[in-house]
Amino acid sequence: MSERSGLITMKGNPLTLTGTPLTVGDTVPDVTLLNTGLEPVRLSDYKDKVLILASVPSLDTSVCSEETKRFNAEAAQLSPEINVLTISMDLPFAQKRWVDTYLATNVTTLSDHKDATFGTSFGVLIKELRLLARAVFVVGKDGTLAYQQLVGEVTDPPDYDAALGAARQQVSA
Repeated sequence: MSERSGLITMKGNPLTLTGTPLTVGDTVPDVTLLNTGLEPVRLSDYKDKVLILASVPSLDTSVCSEETKRFNAEAAQLSPEINVLTISMDLPFAQKRWVDTYLATNVTTLSDHKDATFGTSFGVLIKELRLLARAVFVVGKDGTLAYQQLVGEVTDPPDYDAALGAARQQVSA
């Protein structure tokens, strides 16, 4: 498994990413995650949909919580052809608690805690913490990566406008 250093920091401290990084145009790996009901969900379950995949370290942190609330609010205004998935290493129980607390009905939270297959397949697993790096991926209806942003400082939010714009572009593509 490849390791990459110098790409992200947490509060200025460098971290190591493990896994295989993707490039725009790559076919997105069909990983299996768990939903809040402990049921397996594959990315291919969203075939013919545009996906915004927001990976976050933990919904129980302020930046991740605010990011997911923002994507939840934005998702209400998006085409029904776009699905927003927030993926973290949080246990499905913790994700369900967060969803229920914030009435986040426009995003789907999925857990990578079991095998870290999303983290390793997308190259965003933080070696030192076994958490996911903050990143946003936009996947076209054809299953190819159309946009990605790896946020350099884990405590910073992503570029919402760029991600949402890329997703909107994919609807008409």
